[in-house]
Amino acid sequence: MIKDIRTKQVIIIGAILLLIAFLFTRDIKGLVKPKEDTTNTPAAGELATKPAQEINLQEVSTVGKNIINTSLAAEITTLENNYKKAPENDKNTVALQLAQKWDDVEQPIPSALYLELIAGKEPKINNWLNAGERFMKAFDLTRDSVIQPALLQKANNSYKNAFELDSNNAVAKTGLGITIVNGMGMPMEGIAMLLAVVKKDPTNLKANMSLGTFAIKSGQFDKAIVRFNEIIAQQPSPDAYFYLATAYENLGKKKEAIAAYLNSKKLAANPTLSKFIDKRVEELSK
Repeated sequence: MIKDIRTKQVIIIGAILLLIAFLFTRDIKGLVKPKEDTTNTPAAGELATKPAQEINLQEVSTVGKNIINTSLAAEITTLENNYKKAPENDKNTVALQLAQKWDDVEQPIPSALYLELIAGKEPKINNWLNAGERFMKAFDLTRDSVIQPALLQKANNSYKNAFELDSNNAVAKTGLGITIVNGMGMPMEGIAMLLAVVKKDPTNLKANMSLGTFAIKSGQFDKAIVRFNEIIAQQPSPDAYFYLATAYENLGKKKEAIAAYLNSKKLAANPTLSKFIDKRVEELSK
């Protein structure tokens, strides 16, 4: 019986989180990885002891240009040539243009690498935060188990550099906490950082969302429900309702799950999500 329940939880969480990563890439950080994607995940803190793996910018650029239209690829190639020829003092200007171009075509890995170059030459807190945010976005979206650890390490390094410049910066502390929980340290250390952020600012949406999704990942559905209801009271969103529905469903609270799913559907107004939710509601209504 217990095995059946756990199997159901794995299926529900995996399917939901895969869907969320697809639907809400601009709003949701895929903090909880589907179970099938984490079978080879390093033990807690293991990545922190390994040397950072290098990601070849030229290689990811080539891959990225192969999946966008030729005119945009040509624009990026021109900017890349300009970057190589630019004097050292002008390289960051061109690198920023390249980062934006890659963002425009939804390719966060090369964008993050250029933002990292900018931060390395001009180590200001906002530059490191920009790099960290982009590396985390890339980490959330990629399903490449080889490159994921490298992206997480780079995100951690970026946030760590920002944190060293200002240990009171909530964005740096939140980002650092998220990377620690994901494998760059002992999970409770990261949770403690996120809780500290929320204690100082209970309205910090990103830290609260992170704590909520981590609660789901660890099977603490009651805590997740409290967290997401607090988030919704502050700022209703389709992803918060969707996570809330997930938690309710795993606890067998079908009526509450259906209500949360329908609120997610209403706010998102996404055909794919609507189809998925309609199916879930139909199954829960039986």
